[in-house]
Amino acid sequence: MTIAEIKQIITDFFVTDETVIEKYALRSDKTYDEQFSSVSLEDRFFSIVAMCVWSLVKLFDRHRIEVNEIIANLKPHTARWYANKSKDFQFGDTLPPDSDTYDNTDRTPEEIAASRIVSYSAVVERDNKVVIKVAKDKGNDLAELDNIELPAFKEFIARVKDAGVAVEIISAPADQLKLSLDIYYDPLILNAQGQRLDGVSTTPVADGLRAYLRVLPFNGQLVMAFVVDALQQIDGVVIPHIVSAAYKYGDLDWLNISVKYQPYAGYLRIADADLTINYIPQTQLV
Repeated sequence: MTIAEIKQIITDFFVTDETVIEKYALRSDKTYDEQFSSVSLEDRFFSIVAMCVWSLVKLFDRHRIEVNEIIANLKPHTARWYANKSKDFQFGDTLPPDSDTYDNTDRTPEEIAASRIVSYSAVVERDNKVVIKVAKDKGNDLAELDNIELPAFKEFIARVKDAGVAVEIISAPADQLKLSLDIYYDPLILNAQGQRLDGVSTTPVADGLRAYLRVLPFNGQLVMAFVVDALQQIDGVVIPHIVSAAYKYGDLDWLNISVKYQPYAGYLRIADADLTINYIPQTQLV
């Protein structure tokens, strides 16, 4: 708010006060400027008051900025802050000096959204480090940051992180899942190959399993009991039984999953070659 705007508020209040109108014999059809000279005592007084109010407002604004800076500098950031900050990363943009916030003054909302390539982030603390897992959208699925995007993201985190905090950044292809299933099926809905008799789908079990993997929260645990629950919701599946389950990522060998598994990359996918399903007719429904 400017000095002129503050003065206008004061004068508007002044010329509408009934006592002032009576004492000064003011006319309602004339403005303040038309009834008071710029060198009048009243006008000088209002100008001084407006300047004092403006100065006070500026002092309060400055005080608020300084207090916020002190809090920001003293308060260690939380895991949630790192997760949210990761999504603020703008690929191809630079940070102003000594700032952890982009200057988007001349950017449109569409341009800002397009530059924010990190759609999924999760943060955990492990071995005295802050581990940040991130992924981006790619079509209808998730994907890792590529070899150009990832170094830029690492530099962004290096600039905004708390001093002295060790950070590990993971953006990797989906962990691989391997499953062997026995599916007891309803012969009135599925055939011996697991295809729907009505022709709606030739791979309803595989489709349902992959849909479940896609809706798991990023960096959420894969719980085998919940996988069974999800398979049981597929029309035609009577009894799903997991014979074996395993995972791998990177160059590791396959490792068994007994109860649950939290994916290294934050998400899991399963290839056709890694899904074995033995279909068994359940002729007497239970």
